[in-house]
Amino acid sequence: MSSIQNISLSGSKKQVSNKEMTFLERLYLIAIVKGLWITIKHFFSKKATIHYPEQVREFSPVYRGQHMLKRDEQGRENCTACGLCALSCPAEAITMKAAERKPDEKHLYREEKYAEIYEINMLRCIFCGLCEEACPKDAIYLTISKELVPAQYHREDFIFGKDKLVMPLEMAIANTKNLN
Repeated sequence: MSSIQNISLSGSKKQVSNKEMTFLERLYLIAIVKGLWITIKHFFSKKATIHYPEQVREFSPVYRGQHMLKRDEQGRENCTACGLCALSCPAEAITMKAAERKPDEKHLYREEKYAEIYEINMLRCIFCGLCEEACPKDAIYLTISKELVPAQYHREDFIFGKDKLVMPLEMAIANTKNLN
């Protein structure tokens, strides 16, 4: 029969000694000197702080910034609301609702189906880029802009809809000129 003191959950048992401290150990002088020595060493080392507005830290080459929904060379949205980006998102940050394109909207949308509602919850998003990789139409991508998500006070302000995500028309036209 084993007593409760003999049971070890991890399988390893460690004997703890309760030895008496010496006079020098009770004064804590050695511990204080060791702590001061570490502080003095850090005082003369290089600082990790940068002065933000004047100095900007260099971003990694694989940096992923804010999301953007692309337009084609004619200014039409690329997204066909297939939902693969929402399925691939591990944080479940993307929601969308598909709708049928009306005949008078051919200049707005590429295909018969389009995303009537496309929202990304930026509080949930982990900027992994899986939505970008899953998209067969190359409709969503993560930019290399330095601004990630602007600070807000209300949760609703962190849900980015098509008004904040769709590429501006001027940018789509400029991109086409750069390709030619």
